[in-house]
Amino acid sequence: MADTPKWLRIVVAGVVTGAVLYAITGGPGRESEPRRIKTAVPERLDIPSLGLKAPLMKLGLADDGEVELPPFEKPSTAGWFDQSVVPGDAGPSVIIGHVDTKTAPAVFYRLRELKKGAIVKVRRSDGRTAQYRVNAIEQVAKDRFPAERVYADDGLRLVTCGGTFDRKTHEYLDNIIIYTTLIGAPFPAAA
Repeated sequence: MADTPKWLRIVVAGVVTGAVLYAITGGPGRESEPRRIKTAVPERLDIPSLGLKAPLMKLGLADDGEVELPPFEKPSTAGWFDQSVVPGDAGPSVIIGHVDTKTAPAVFYRLRELKKGAIVKVRRSDGRTAQYRVNAIEQVAKDRFPAERVYADDGLRLVTCGGTFDRKTHEYLDNIIIYTTLIGAPFPAAA
């Protein structure tokens, strides 16, 4: 796969992501549940064991069908994929952040240090906080990205880049993915 052109890896990733999103939304002509109106949005990510507190922004789909990334100009901000569920609701929720920029570490620089059992909290705009427990950490080649597990399975997923940095392509070869499970219903934030 090392000899696979970058454009082909991007096309494959786009097709896989598109297929998973098609499956999630039901696609044309398929019966599906009515879309629920999102009454809250995630505002802040808190990972106490890493000392991480970060604002969240909404991320949608880019013109090429890929999930948008937070802008490099906001390295301390992570992004919630707004086609996933609001953290704390049942279903898959995805938060993406950069590991670094050309000049400094970014919001998910220490994400690879998380351990099983660690707590991840997401504060929502409705004043509630969703709390998750880390149950798996995976480092996977970008061309083998497990889109179905990330975008279709229940729980919060935290995604960043990792592994070896390819100086030719100016990108990391792998993704670091944190899989978590919701711990009960979202509860009101402490005053």
